[in-house]
Amino acid sequence: MSLFRVLIVERRVATVAMLVVLAIGVLAGRWQLSRADQKIILANQITAMADREQIDLNAKNWTLLETQFRPVRARGRFLVNEVIWLDNRPNPKPQAGQTQSGFYVLMPFLLDGQEKRIVWVNRGWAPRNNQDRLILPSIKTPEASVMIEGIALSGPGKVLELGNQPNSERTPRIQQNLDLAYEASRFTYPQSPFIIRQNDPDAVDGLSRIWPVATTGVDRHYAYAFQWFSLGAAALAFWFTTGFMRYRNQGKSSS
Repeated sequence: MSLFRVLIVERRVATVAMLVVLAIGVLAGRWQLSRADQKIILANQITAMADREQIDLNAKNWTLLETQFRPVRARGRFLVNEVIWLDNRPNPKPQAGQTQSGFYVLMPFLLDGQEKRIVWVNRGWAPRNNQDRLILPSIKTPEASVMIEGIALSGPGKVLELGNQPNSERTPRIQQNLDLAYEASRFTYPQSPFIIRQNDPDAVDGLSRIWPVATTGVDRHYAYAFQWFSLGAAALAFWFTTGFMRYRNQGKSSS
């Protein structure tokens, strides 16, 4: 009796299960490595652009290519009723040995000027209520027109979603990620194709804006990748070992 027959033909269920676990391990490990690479590239780009001249967003209709990773400023007012709470975001500045999940607070910002335009602003991080996620943290938002400063980014960063998560239509809007294309369809004003990650860490409004370095968590992604690859390798090793032992036992019994 051949080893191939014992490993695969006689153990179809075990083989399929091994292939599924192996595929999950490889795909998840590769995703973690890609996240680490993205963070390294982002950090390098932000560093390279940090010293360039600040862009005035009220001056004209800027594109993402012109503004990405550049320091920007904008004058306008926040549309408080359109706030989005991006869930499952870790504290940007955790205390030693402690982690806490919370929200990124995203608000549309209506620019002053003759040509009204909206730009989304990541105002900062706020802690989540561990007992009831619908009890939202208290934050302060200026009602009058204000000047804000920050960094222009393509988005606030994404977290892994299981399937295609719909945009929330309920109030409060608590969701995993921000879909700029969807939000643009909801407003009568045109929308900028980027967001502002707001600076001013000293503002007393209930939000943390001590942003971590873009490479924060790279080592964690490498560790997670190793774990996923190890899971796939373990499944393959277990499948082969048990099959080979079965092959040897059958050989002994037939001799």
